[in-house]
Amino acid sequence: MQQNSSTTSDNKNNTAIPHADGILMNYVAGEFVDTKQHFENISPVDGTVINLVAEADKDLVDHAVASARAALEGEWGKMTLAKRCELLHKVADGIEARFDEFVAAEMADTGKSFFQARTIDIPRGAANFRAFADMVKSQSSECFHTDTPDGRGALNYSVNKPLGVVAVIAPWNLPLLLMTWKLAPAMAAGNVVIAKPSEETPATATLLAEVMDSVGIPKGVFNLVHGFGPGSAGEFLTGHEGVDAVTFTGESRTGSAIMKAAADGVKSLSFELGGKNAAIVFADSDFEEAVNGTARSVFTNGGQVCLCTERVYVERSIFDKFVAAMKLKAEALKIGWPLDEDTDMGPVISHKHRDKVLSYYASARDEGANVITGGGIPQFGDERDNGAFVEPTIFTGLSERAKIQREEVFGPLCHITPFDTEAQAIALANGSDYGLAATVWTTNLQRAHRVAQQMEVGIAWVNSWYLRDLRTPFGGVKLSGVGREGGVHSLAFYAEPMNICIKL
Repeated sequence: MQQNSSTTSDNKNNTAIPHADGILMNYVAGEFVDTKQHFENISPVDGTVINLVAEADKDLVDHAVASARAALEGEWGKMTLAKRCELLHKVADGIEARFDEFVAAEMADTGKSFFQARTIDIPRGAANFRAFADMVKSQSSECFHTDTPDGRGALNYSVNKPLGVVAVIAPWNLPLLLMTWKLAPAMAAGNVVIAKPSEETPATATLLAEVMDSVGIPKGVFNLVHGFGPGSAGEFLTGHEGVDAVTFTGESRTGSAIMKAAADGVKSLSFELGGKNAAIVFADSDFEEAVNGTARSVFTNGGQVCLCTERVYVERSIFDKFVAAMKLKAEALKIGWPLDEDTDMGPVISHKHRDKVLSYYASARDEGANVITGGGIPQFGDERDNGAFVEPTIFTGLSERAKIQREEVFGPLCHITPFDTEAQAIALANGSDYGLAATVWTTNLQRAHRVAQQMEVGIAWVNSWYLRDLRTPFGGVKLSGVGREGGVHSLAFYAEPMNICIKL
């Protein structure tokens, strides 16, 4: 690994933007609200306090739910579809008007590179509002003519109605992108929302609240509450009797807890949960493409993407060559300040998460893994040594029963295992409690279709990774989630179809 050693003083000051003296506040009923309890937002780059965040208490969550309900029954509920979509386009415009602020806040909270924040996270955050505002205009309904005994018949048609008050709980790895991925279709479908960002990444959600306020989204339509999970805003929100639906992206265990909290109210749920994603590399693949694509799928965003690959299965005849090539790729990654143009990888999200990742590294060594590269903490000799950096790591030699083969790590690592037959590769890839994504590398067209269709996942890529058409269904099976997002699938979740029968 190449550790970026650019001048620390300039980079530190730029990377930590915005080091704010103020407090990130909640946004409820069209007002920014401070609270008595604050928590620190810590930079994963250098361990400094970026700002304080006002933690929402139960009374404030109650107020948010009440204000959302009032908006649903008032101006927003009566607003025309055309006007609603016009406002969502203004939200997209507002994000772009403050583009640099969003990029800086995203980098400060996550430590991700300037390149990723400005080319993926923030543009997609704006694009989501435009895409769903346009898509909802062509959402279809059904109509059937029904025969009746008297011969006069009946007409049955459906109308799409909003679910109501939707709790949107977003993760810390892609804070704005995944928040807007849920907010945009929910609001386009006419729902009112209460958003809770991760306590690790509160800044871009707060900026989004400022945009919502400035473009004229009616009071109560969009509410923002900051806090944690158990005993805090997350628990108060998901178990609230006034919340009609919960959409969540994050850990499977958290999803299970939310499901239990929502059970008494029989709320509608949409979960995109964890993954233990596999890549299968056949000997007939384009070797360079397979190496480059797998390195990208393993180490992008420090492995902190739900779609990242942690299990790699390689046909035995090219196994040693592939491992050697992956080692070179990992060691060529430049770990550095987010604003440095040649930075490939930043820190993981927090010291707590770094400890988790390192515990898996230790477990792998204890179980007899071969450490091909990495396995520790990079040293910089500057303020980054106070951050949450982890070395990109490759293991081999473990069985499928090993802890790092069974549990999601969510860090910059993979384990590479050889296989001998196509059937064995499929069995190995499917031998997980998770089922979010898989990648197949082969130039054999028949094999590509045959193997991809046998993957027990929500999305399978062939000779690519993270290539997304946002109109397609996205979600997981097994412990990886419930329901699908994307295009009409998102709109279908956020709308309740109602049948109307007219006797003719």
